[in-house]
Amino acid sequence: MFIQPGRRFVPAVVLALACGIAAAGEPATVIPLDLPAAIALAAERHPALRAAAHEASASAAAVEQAGRLPNPELAYLREGHRAGSRTTTVQVSQPLELGGKRKARIAVAQGAFDLAASEHALRRQALRADVIDAFYTALIAGERVQLAQATVELAGKGLQAADGRVAAGKVSPVEASKARVAHADARAELARAAADLVIARNALGALVGEPLEARELAGGAVDALPPVEALPALLQRAAVALSVRRARQQLTYRQAQADAERAARMPDVTLTIGSQRDDQLAHRQAVVGLAIPLPLFDRNGGNLAAAVARTDGARAELEAAELAAHTGLAAAHLRYGQARGEALLLAQDVVPEARNVHALTLKGFEYGKFTFLDVLDAQRTYFQARARQWQAMLDAWRAHADIERLAGPAQSD
Repeated sequence: MFIQPGRRFVPAVVLALACGIAAAGEPATVIPLDLPAAIALAAERHPALRAAAHEASASAAAVEQAGRLPNPELAYLREGHRAGSRTTTVQVSQPLELGGKRKARIAVAQGAFDLAASEHALRRQALRADVIDAFYTALIAGERVQLAQATVELAGKGLQAADGRVAAGKVSPVEASKARVAHADARAELARAAADLVIARNALGALVGEPLEARELAGGAVDALPPVEALPALLQRAAVALSVRRARQQLTYRQAQADAERAARMPDVTLTIGSQRDDQLAHRQAVVGLAIPLPLFDRNGGNLAAAVARTDGARAELEAAELAAHTGLAAAHLRYGQARGEALLLAQDVVPEARNVHALTLKGFEYGKFTFLDVLDAQRTYFQARARQWQAMLDAWRAHADIERLAGPAQSD
């Protein structure tokens, strides 16, 4: 646990402030949205994921089509128009693919299907990471609104205390002016935090495919980060990361394209079988033909060279993907450890101590032992520590989301 247990749902009054919902009338039934439900909704509704699924379906149909043989051709020929002197021919021509063209074509289509399926899985994994990021951004934005509300309340108490001391003639009216400035600044920070909450909830709503004005976030996990594997284990997973797998399948696809262009250099043969009737001779004779293109001017060299170059490019992209996954996981793991340690230190030591100092300073100000500047300084220190704690928590969750974006979840859901 990194923070002290508190309210796990953003209060209705905070949502009313942040979303502009009136508090009058009977409260509506609210179904809290937790992280697994948000991930499931996004996976079901997000248009980018649906588009990737449709592309995978189209690629599967292309694989089936690639295995089809070329259609034969039926031809009818007639020479002459007078009866008794005409010659009629009926023939069927069948192209025969040589050089393994059909096999190469199937391999290209299969490579495209594997690539589309990998792209779908990659988008699904990236969407999961985006939802994790957006969910805890919204959740912590709600906690910041609560913190800003508490700041306004404490600033109001300080203003009352300052006004009381000014009325008693114990301090200068300047102290009351400083308290009013602090109170106004706290209200401005509350408005800023409320706007950030609206933005964060809208971003999450866009991912899950529904508006979230009337839904609270079930964020029990905000105060307990999930475990992350040790760096050596993460780096081993980098070798089989989806981004690396997609780059490897891209290389396979490009190699299949190069093989298809290489096979295309072999000319196809067209076999013709038919029957010809000569009216003058009054008999029918068989027709057999064989047509072979002569590769004198076009041997498909340019297409083959382009495919080989794209294969070399895909090989370089695979190396870049492996390097990016390795470097990205190492950086995300480091950020996670740093943010987790900072959140733990702030929650266990800094925030409780700052809270006690602020309470003692405010009590001492009421008895004339401290100036209002001391109260403001203690209050600023306390709330800055709280804000740093939430920022560190958010940084840790974002680093965790980056780890899942690169390596995927440690265990499939």
